[in-house]
Amino acid sequence: MTRTVIPRRTLKRTGDLLLGGFLYNKFMTPWKKRFAYNPIPSLLESGCAPVVYFARRDLLDEDPGPVEQLWELPDARKIMRRQMKNGGWKYPPSGASARSAENYDQLETYRNLGFLVEKYGFSRRSPVIRNAAEYLFGFQKESGDFRGIYGTQYTPNYSAGIMELLIKAGYGRDRRIARGFRWLLAMRQTDGGWAIPFRTATAGKLDAAFMRKKTLEPNRARPFSHLITGVVLRAFAAAGIFRDREEIRAAGGLLASRFFKSDSYVDRRTPGFWTGFSFPFWFTDLLSALDSLSRLGFSAEDPDVRRGMEWFVERQMKDGGWPLKVQKGKDKALPYWLDLMVCRVFKRFYPG
Repeated sequence: MTRTVIPRRTLKRTGDLLLGGFLYNKFMTPWKKRFAYNPIPSLLESGCAPVVYFARRDLLDEDPGPVEQLWELPDARKIMRRQMKNGGWKYPPSGASARSAENYDQLETYRNLGFLVEKYGFSRRSPVIRNAAEYLFGFQKESGDFRGIYGTQYTPNYSAGIMELLIKAGYGRDRRIARGFRWLLAMRQTDGGWAIPFRTATAGKLDAAFMRKKTLEPNRARPFSHLITGVVLRAFAAAGIFRDREEIRAAGGLLASRFFKSDSYVDRRTPGFWTGFSFPFWFTDLLSALDSLSRLGFSAEDPDVRRGMEWFVERQMKDGGWPLKVQKGKDKALPYWLDLMVCRVFKRFYPG
């Protein structure tokens, strides 16, 4: 699927009377006024059926029909066909044997669940999702965390990432999700953010041998990681019910305070990772962080949030989209997905 190239001579500025067949006043909502160019026509002409569907539903407030129609698309069915009988997906066999030993099938299942939930709107109404959910819950410990991707070590980032997708698929009221949230709240650093516990406990490199050692407890006096805090907050943002909790508001403030700065730990440390993007979200970048903060009720007038939003305003192209660096993912429609996510974020911050 390739990105449609719209000739620049056909593009219209937001203030023109007609734009892509839509009346000017249809577009003059508060969030669209933040842009020099209207981003919607490019999305509607993208040729990517799910992008068009979600643009109509989430940006234009139209009824594009039941989301289940996306479940029948060829790319979605291709993912579904690869699901194993146990509900998971097999990690590509080209990986080293240590990867399989450290439960990388769980990682591959998390990845494919993200595609189905985020790009095709799958929910627990589908047996594919129900089977995947039970497969993933099988890795949850009594303490509440999901373990295995880092071997015996704690994974607040992957635990939260899995929970985020399960919540979006309809498992938000499941007692197992509640147990996961209790664990995440108990796993915070003293400063209120999150880090990978073994990173706080040792400077050693993560490898297969290390992951088979006993589970290391965190050194809570070490600083938080914005990489990990951003991923963890995505789960809380998806649930919604935590938006007014003091500790979550504080963690959101910590995340925003680190925009364009280096992380405290070696993983994706340099500031450039803030502006390398993926969808479905994987690590923490500027767009995923703003998405969480918009869901958690942060204001666009917050100085850190405003600085992040202005980064996108300043870089919009004449076709309405953004020239964003794709950090992860091979989908040729990724530029459109990222454009869609930018619009969703701006609409939450500037409703009306």
